[in-house]
Amino acid sequence: MTDNSKLESISDLLRRDVIEMTTEAGSGHPTSCMSCAEVFSVLFFDEMNYDPGDASNPGNDEFVLSKGHSAPIWYASLDRAGAIDEELDSLRKLDSHLQGHPMPISLEWVEEATGSLGQGLSIATGEALAAKKQDRDYHTYTVLGDSEVSEGQVYEALELASYYDLDNLTAVVDVNRLGQRGETIVGHHMNWYRDRFSSFGWNAEVIDGHSVQEIKNAFENSHASDRPTVILAETVKGKGVSLTEGEQGWHGVPLDEGEMQDAFEELPDPEMPEVRIPQPEEQEKPSFQEKKVDMRTYEQGEVLATRDAYGNALADLAEARSEVLAVDGEVSNSTRSEYIKEDNPDQFVESFIAEQNMISMAQGLSIKGYEVFTSTFSAFISRAHDQIRMAALSEAEITVVGSHAGVSIGQDGASQMGLSDIALFRALRESRVMYPCDGNSARKMVENAHKSGNMDYIRTTRPETEVIYGPEEEFPIGEFKKVEEPEDTDVVLAGAGITVHEALEAREMLEREGVQAAIVDIYCVKPFNSYNFRRFVESNSGKLVVSEDHYPEGGIGEMLGKELEESNIEMRTLAVDKIPHSGGKQELLENCGVDRKAIKKQALNLVEDS
Repeated sequence: MTDNSKLESISDLLRRDVIEMTTEAGSGHPTSCMSCAEVFSVLFFDEMNYDPGDASNPGNDEFVLSKGHSAPIWYASLDRAGAIDEELDSLRKLDSHLQGHPMPISLEWVEEATGSLGQGLSIATGEALAAKKQDRDYHTYTVLGDSEVSEGQVYEALELASYYDLDNLTAVVDVNRLGQRGETIVGHHMNWYRDRFSSFGWNAEVIDGHSVQEIKNAFENSHASDRPTVILAETVKGKGVSLTEGEQGWHGVPLDEGEMQDAFEELPDPEMPEVRIPQPEEQEKPSFQEKKVDMRTYEQGEVLATRDAYGNALADLAEARSEVLAVDGEVSNSTRSEYIKEDNPDQFVESFIAEQNMISMAQGLSIKGYEVFTSTFSAFISRAHDQIRMAALSEAEITVVGSHAGVSIGQDGASQMGLSDIALFRALRESRVMYPCDGNSARKMVENAHKSGNMDYIRTTRPETEVIYGPEEEFPIGEFKKVEEPEDTDVVLAGAGITVHEALEAREMLEREGVQAAIVDIYCVKPFNSYNFRRFVESNSGKLVVSEDHYPEGGIGEMLGKELEESNIEMRTLAVDKIPHSGGKQELLENCGVDRKAIKKQALNLVEDS
């Protein structure tokens, strides 16, 4: 245990560090750091077990800074611990590893991008759950701000951490009372906080957040509890400097040079005390089992939904690799991720109807070595758009699977139809978007996502479709399939998923009128080999009809329009350009103008205009 006087000295030094760092940067959040200086001092120099010389030590306790704007005090703590060798006054500079908010691409001690508030507790929940599943001893800590406790996702994480009995998870809320523009919704009513967190089954400790002894005691109590623990630390924003202490108007505002010098007159300036940081027990990285499993395949002519093929492929992959996890938002009987439970129930995690928490928790699980396939209806993925965005910034390696895509789901109506999901995932850096049209291509999409190292999205459909590819067909990432290629092509019909089958039907209708159509399956929307596609269309009439069960904005037609804008290809696009109604699958495809009849009409218009 580190002596209290040493921890108090470190708190003073951390306050000086963050003031100097943010003044030099000319921006940042010094007062949000100053309120939690004692918490960081105790965490990093007394409580947490970690090896300052090895960020990847498998025995290290996990730390998530949910209040990402307080990054400077994390950097200062790591610097004082000897964990990093950075110039602290380089904060927020273009060539610095110390970004304004934590980013994994810049610093090895940072495993998740934070700063979009409310997400850290969910990530920490995933990391703590991973420890339980792997039977490992590390503890997970996270620090939240009191303003972010207004975020609904925090409560999604609270209920799930309690459900899974995560007594290896400790959250600290820095209750400094002041948000960006004034007092928070709860202020310093600490009993309100205690009652709120306790009602979710957490052990709640209310303390003076500037007393190192009370902080120590609270951590000790957390280890004795059989519940997840939240330490509600009553603090003062801008603590230690009379100009800022408890004053409004200082959120995200650095001190100027003169104010910094005045502050340094008030703040003690001790020597950095010698401390011994608790070292982790030696642990091996988690080991996962691997065995040979034959993935299920389908014969041409069979009929099944791509969601069923996805569920089968996921179950087979889980049987082969023990690190594969299915995480689902209480719709696993529809997404078919429940198939994994038949033989490997321990490789399924129920996140219930809490999609924001589901994505961030999946990110936490992936950080600890799991290969996560997380699924819900494609329409509900939009609820977690920001969580997906932040996971992409973290370079998280997770696969998101959206089922029940498009109007083809039928009578459930527009609220259940995913019609903007392709746009969402296309907009992410380094993402991959896959859209299979039959059972064998769906199986290969799962195989493509396996160990891809990317943020992947697989879009599946509810209705059954005919298997058009043989079991041995390959589906390289970035390419497309030439399903039909007549000798003398009059027009090319391109689709994805359900509209591949509509294009095939349109082809037969056109053939009866003497028009020959080639069929292209755009099974990989991103990345896309536009060079090869352009060459194919140009060598097959130069006329193209694209149909998709998605809104025009951000969809496949828009993607192709951008990729082919400098070509001489004549292109017509069909997409769902209205708010759909309830109805049958075929009725809706026709009503929304993306069915075989609409494809045929556009194809004939192109051919006749030439």
